[in-house]
Amino acid sequence: MTSSSGTAAHPRFAEALSELGLESVLSEVRAFPDATRTAAQAAEAVGCALGEIVKSLIFAADGVPVLVLMDGASRVDMELVRRELGAEKVTRPGADVVRETTGYAIGGVPPFGHRTRTRVLADRGLLDHDVVWAAAGTPHTVFPMDPKALVAHAGGTLVDVREAAKAPEADA
Repeated sequence: MTSSSGTAAHPRFAEALSELGLESVLSEVRAFPDATRTAAQAAEAVGCALGEIVKSLIFAADGVPVLVLMDGASRVDMELVRRELGAEKVTRPGADVVRETTGYAIGGVPPFGHRTRTRVLADRGLLDHDVVWAAAGTPHTVFPMDPKALVAHAGGTLVDVREAAKAPEADA
């Protein structure tokens, strides 16, 4: 694991931290030589549980981008997102829409500091942890934060949009 002096965070994200009065978070940004694009890669690099990783996922609700913050061990239930937003249809947009909306590449999207203002839904399961880790704007950087503070800084609404765990199939 490599600690950084904060210079590893994406410049847009570093600027967002400054605007939010969170400059101290820059000193907590960790940079890794190998990508932390997936929640599993990030958890392994940080040395934390998969559920302590925050996935920042862009969906399109009736064509309008929305950010969903989900713990790394869970999947988003798109039907629950659709109902929460009162949308006709929720889809996963392409990488170009993610970059256009957030200013970041998939695998490095932080929970705030985006190019455009989007509605944010944060799954309540994030609050099950004392500290969570999220991308700092690049696929090689993460930062820790109290989940309540992270949701607040992201402007998120707490919701239950986690896909229900599937019961194991019984042996025949």
